[in-house]
This record gives sequence, C-alpha cells and structure tokens, in this order.
Amino acid sequence: MRLSTRGRYGLRTLLDLALHQDEGLVLLKDIARRQEFSLPYLEHLIAPLIAAGLVGSTRGARGGVSLLKPPDEVKLGQVVQLLEGSIAPVDCVNNPALCHRSTFCVTRDIWVEMKEAISHVLDSMTLQDLVERQERKSHAGKN
Repeated sequence: MRLSTRGRYGLRTLLDLALHQDEGLVLLKDIARRQEFSLPYLEHLIAPLIAAGLVGSTRGARGGVSLLKPPDEVKLGQVVQLLEGSIAPVDCVNNPALCHRSTFCVTRDIWVEMKEAISHVLDSMTLQDLVERQERKSHAGKN
C-alpha cells in the first residue's frame, strides 16, 4: 500500500490543527505555509475533513478552521480511510468475488494479513499520539 499526498497531507493538516488548537481558529494559509504545501491543494483537501465532522470552518474576517473532536478521539485509521479509501493492497481482499482463485489463493492470505497489520497500527493510534510524538521530536531537536 502506498499513501497518496491526500492521505499524508490530510494527516499533517489535522496534526497542525491539533498543535495549534489552543490558538482558536487557524487560517488555512498558515497551515499551508507551516506544512509546505499549496493553499489551493489544502482548500481541496479540507472539504472531506469538514464533511466528515472532523474539522469545522468559519467564514469571514475572523474565520478559519478548527478541530471538532479532541485529538485523542481521532483515530488515524479513520482519517486514512476517509481520504484514501480502502487500505487493502489488492481488490480481492475486500471483494473475494472478483477472483475465482480467492478461496485457495495463498498470496491473497498475505494481502489480507497486510491489510490487517496496517489497520491495527492506524487504528491503535490517535491524533493525540502524533501530537505527543511531535512534541518529543521538537524537544529533542532543541537539546
């Protein structure tokens, strides 16, 4: 499985919001600058996060975006699936009917195990875990 920029940048966007949640509403241009991706791409990327109820948006002069859920309630698996779709490495993992070999295919067994392992990692981590990791890395870099 390979994550697209959509999944990677989406997680970075949410991490940025979590790191700056004490500041209130955050401007998209500030996220784009800090995370080093284009504002138009971020504007496109933020829409599914808003639609899923992970991010709130306020328009106007004092507008911006913010997390709608506490970081410890946002599972990384939920975000990746929202932005990327299925994490199955091959289609027959989710739909065995696609291949007549599914019932006896040992390589499919491996693909299923891969999906389960990736799901386990992503579902066991929250946005808060990323915040804590980022803070540790930031402190280590200052010493």
